Amino acid sequence: MGDQVELTFRRFNAELARRIRDVVERIYRDSYTEAIASGDPFDSVEQFMHRFDAYTSRSNGFDLVVAYTSDGEPVGQTWGWPLGPDSAWWSSLQDEPEEGFTREDGKRTFALSEIMVRREWTGQGIAHALHDELLRRRPETRATLLVEPDNTRAYRAYVSWGWKRVAQLRPGWPDAPIFDVLILDLPLGSR
Repeated sequence: MGDQVELTFRRFNAELARRIRDVVERIYRDSYTEAIASGDPFDSVEQFMHRFDAYTSRSNGFDLVVAYTSDGEPVGQTWGWPLGPDSAWWSSLQDEPEEGFTREDGKRTFALSEIMVRREWTGQGIAHALHDELLRRRPETRATLLVEPDNTRAYRAYVSWGWKRVAQLRPGWPDAPIFDVLILDLPLGSR
């Protein structure tokens, strides 16, 4: 990140993440202003926070990283969890890429669910720094994330960070769009 903003990263498990729910919501509101304003029910603050509450209510290894400036201002966040054998993550996968692709044991795949940076802080490498901070300590052999095919800015970033498209799916959340499924080999730098 060079001469740009100096960041501090803090990690939160599910219990601790619930305690900073207001920070999570603030970052979402400031990161997804256009999506929220679109009126799409899936992008509403209420639906987003409902999903956050569901993610943090399970004992699933939830891992949240929040980036703060040197003066304590939260500027971005990312989170995910390892996929267990009972995970519904792959339930609506279209065209399984290979036999056994969806077989999970809690140690194979880390699902990167969200990554976002407040609008006034974008373009400074913070999303990439958050991405690396979250994934560098992960013991799983691969990570997955979902991206809307027309989200060209995010898509370009993910591909430049080494992610590869393997399939599509529509999550089981109400009003969820169809997403492209991307995969990244772990540990970081193993490609």
